This record gives sequence, structure tokens and C-alpha cells, in this order.
Amino acid sequence: MIVECIDRCEIMNSGQSVRRQENAKVWVGSVTDGHVMHIGEVADRAGLSLRTIRHYDEIGLVAPSGRTDGGFRLYSPADLGRLVLIKNMKPLGYSLEQMSELLSVIDSRASGAGTGAEEALEAFRRDAVQRRERLVVQLAKADEFIAELGSV
Repeated sequence: MIVECIDRCEIMNSGQSVRRQENAKVWVGSVTDGHVMHIGEVADRAGLSLRTIRHYDEIGLVAPSGRTDGGFRLYSPADLGRLVLIKNMKPLGYSLEQMSELLSVIDSRASGAGTGAEEALEAFRRDAVQRRERLVVQLAKADEFIAELGSV
């Protein structure tokens, strides 16, 4: 939600929102429990590098819920959850576009606005199961190879 800034625009780290000033406009983003995290804490919790998180922000995959007056990123628990979801998609070989698509499906489902969100989510689940099964086969082949090396 964008609202016009009439007087002074400030960051609010408590309550239900985080605000930042942008060219005489204030961006308001939802924060579920009032707790916001800086990028370092989010990186530690998600197990991702700062560089990766910044990249995801730059390409619009996962943007922070807000920024401080100094420009530091502020992430909500929901943002952290999205980053962890993306991290879990990486070993299955999903592209950034597919990750973005899944996040859109999840958002549509949460808002109740998306038609077909349940079907799309189920399709992602089936695809993830198939990708996992292919990885199991690859791991079995890797174990076989390692055993062969032991007998050479």
C-alpha cells in the first residue's frame, strides 16, 4: 500500500507495519508479529549468503518488507519463510522463474484471489516429488560408483 507522506515519514518497527520514505511517499508493508530482521540475521536463519539475498531483492524474487532511513533492508518472518522456501527449491533444480511462479501461486492462494491456485500448488507438489525421485536414483548411482572405487 502506498500513502502520501504529508508531514514526517518514519520507520515503525513495532505494531503491524514497517514504513519507509520514498520520494514523499510512504510504503507500508505488513509484518506479521512486529519483529523485523536485518539482512545478516535473515542470512543466518535462512542459511543463505548476503549476496544471494541481495540478488533476490534486485530481481524482485523476495523483496524486504521495508528499509530503515539509512537504507538497510528490513525483513519480516514471512520474508524469511519465502527465502527458506526458495532455498529448499534449489536442490531440486527449479529456476528463478519457477520459484517466482510458486511464490505467486502461494500469494494468490493466501489472498483468495487466485483461481486455480490449489491445482497449481498440487502440480508443483507432484513435480517436486518427481524431481526428488530422480535425485534418489542419482544418489544410488553415486553410491554404486563410490563402492566401485573401493574395489579398484
